[in-house]
Amino acid sequence: MTDTGSQNARVPLSTVLRIDALVDYQNGAVVSREVISKETGSVTLFSFDAGQGLSEHTTPYDALVYVLDGKAQITISGQAYHLSNGDMIIMPAKEPHAVKALERFKMALVMIRS
Repeated sequence: MTDTGSQNARVPLSTVLRIDALVDYQNGAVVSREVISKETGSVTLFSFDAGQGLSEHTTPYDALVYVLDGKAQITISGQAYHLSNGDMIIMPAKEPHAVKALERFKMALVMIRS
């Protein structure tokens, strides 16, 4: 996709798009697509095949996960949360967290850096 003038634009600006259609499922894989990235934050879309995930890690910033499709387990500081289509959760900065697909699922990750 071409950059339409915004620094680090990942999708066309001023265009109506279906967010859940911007990232496709891939068998046995986690797929990501950065939508926009700025000094102050980013939006990245992910799709996870069933059973796939992101291992426990920490980030220096708060992050919002919004589930676009399917079901997932988000673990924050050892506490497991089950989310499905339409649910969201905020993962606090510096707290260990992990993501596991209970079935195929898609999510939007909004990282706030300031």
